[in-house]
Order: sequence, then structure tokens, then C-alpha cells
Amino acid sequence: MALSEEEQRLLDQMEAALAAEDPKLVSTLRGTGTRKIHRRRAATAGVGFFLGLGLLVVGLYLMSDGPIGFVALSLVGFAAMVASAVTAIYAWQHVGHAAPDQGRDRPRAQQGTSSDGSFMDKMEERWRRRRDESGF
Repeated sequence: MALSEEEQRLLDQMEAALAAEDPKLVSTLRGTGTRKIHRRRAATAGVGFFLGLGLLVVGLYLMSDGPIGFVALSLVGFAAMVASAVTAIYAWQHVGHAAPDQGRDRPRAQQGTSSDGSFMDKMEERWRRRRDESGF
């Protein structure tokens, strides 16, 4: 059964609020963070780029000695360089777009963890703050 637009919007708001209030829980539930995956992919592509560069240089060096079969080695090296560069650029762009841990940068008083007031007062204050931030 599909959610209505308002229900989907409320669910998205609740997810964003949970991510803002407890980023450690969210990262635990999601598993490996997307930022970490994209960084690893960019690093692997960097290694692939240098391996392709090595193949290109070796192919050119061996091609100067005689057989033309080493042209294929140079072409494979060049193709590996291009593929690695595209992969690295794509992954690195996504590292910047991945959501960082938002709750760690804010001071503790702004996170709604003050010791005064009851649990319900704190929850009401959080709800009011969310409602004011979202423009309701």
C-alpha cells in the first residue's frame, strides 16, 4: 500500500530528524556509510589509473624495440587510465554529496539535551523547533 504525499513527507521529516538527533544510530542501521564507499572507490580508481599508466609506458617502451603487438598493451593501459579517471571523478563528486554526521558539529545545548524540564517538555520543544524550521 503506497503512502500519500503528506505521509511520505512526514516520514521523510522524521527520518531527517532522527539523522540529526542520533547520527550514530542512523549510520549503524544503514551499515557502511556512503561517504566511505565512495572514498574507497575513488582510491581504487587512483590505483587503477597508475597501473594503466604503467601499462601504457611499458607498452610504448617495448613497442620502440620492434613488434607491433605491444600497441595493444599501450591501448589497454590507456583505456584503464580513462576508465579509472571517470570512476574516480564520479566517486569523488559523490563524496561531497554524501550526508556528513550533522549532529556532531552543533553545541550540546542546541541538540535538545538540556537537563531541565520533563521528557514530554523536551519532546514538545523538539517538535516545535522542527515545525518552525520546516515552515509549517
